[in-house]
Amino acid sequence: MSEVKVVKTDKKEIVIPDERGLGNWLLRLLKGILIGIGAILPGLSGGVLAVIFGVYDHMMVFLSSLTKDFLKRLRYFLPIGIGGVIGILIFSVAVAYAFSSYEPIFVCLFLGFVVGTLPTIFHKAGSEGRGTGEMLSLLLGMLVIIALMLMGGSYLPQLRPSFPVWIGAGFLIGIGVIIPGLSTSNFLMYLGLYEKMAQGVKDLEFTVIIPIMIGVALTVIMLAKGATWLFRHHYSIVYHIIFGLVVGSCIAIVPTIVVPALRQPGLNEMGLTFRVAVVLCVAMFVVGAFLSYLFSLLEKKYET
Repeated sequence: MSEVKVVKTDKKEIVIPDERGLGNWLLRLLKGILIGIGAILPGLSGGVLAVIFGVYDHMMVFLSSLTKDFLKRLRYFLPIGIGGVIGILIFSVAVAYAFSSYEPIFVCLFLGFVVGTLPTIFHKAGSEGRGTGEMLSLLLGMLVIIALMLMGGSYLPQLRPSFPVWIGAGFLIGIGVIIPGLSTSNFLMYLGLYEKMAQGVKDLEFTVIIPIMIGVALTVIMLAKGATWLFRHHYSIVYHIIFGLVVGSCIAIVPTIVVPALRQPGLNEMGLTFRVAVVLCVAMFVVGAFLSYLFSLLEKKYET
């Protein structure tokens, strides 16, 4: 049987799962792998997938008060953390190949995965009601993330890698964890750091990995308490903002990532015609949406 720890707050109760059994452990490991992939995948963020997989709330509670119920929370997050590291390492190897030659196709796969979970997130956002304030919050989040992704590459300089710069890159990745929908990988690409980061992680260059980890850890720990406070006191508004960020990032991926990659230079790189490339993108999108549906069934089987 699974046990839970209930933390009472002014607005709602936050349930901290203590899921046991090999099935639950492997499911959380798989979630961690996908969250790690999302953390470095252009157009997505680890925070989006953490929300989709139902671990975001628990992660913010854990990080905002590390000493409280530490061992119980650690047991819950250990496979997620291991999976996150695996996802980042494995995908850093794959990203150099897949995204150098077939970027739009693989982006559409993950886009389908996210879109397939939007009804679940929308339902969760409205669990405490939905009014004008919530819908305006949703619209605001959607417009902000679209504007950031459409304009980001026009105003950012190219940076030369260094220890402080990699700490800053870790800060950006950490922001993507705290703010679901904010694809910080895009901004790393705009700054000229993304491919160097992926190559450094793939080659296990600790001069790249260590400062990035420092930046991520400091950012997440510093901002998690504020995120938890917002959830406790303004749950409905915050979740509708998050839903808007997720929807906005999905919309903005098409003109900022997919469409440019389907122009003639990208088609030449893939060795495909425009029609074949579009068909493959649509097919991968459908596959991603179907996989997210299957994953939701698996999650229901093991949910606490």
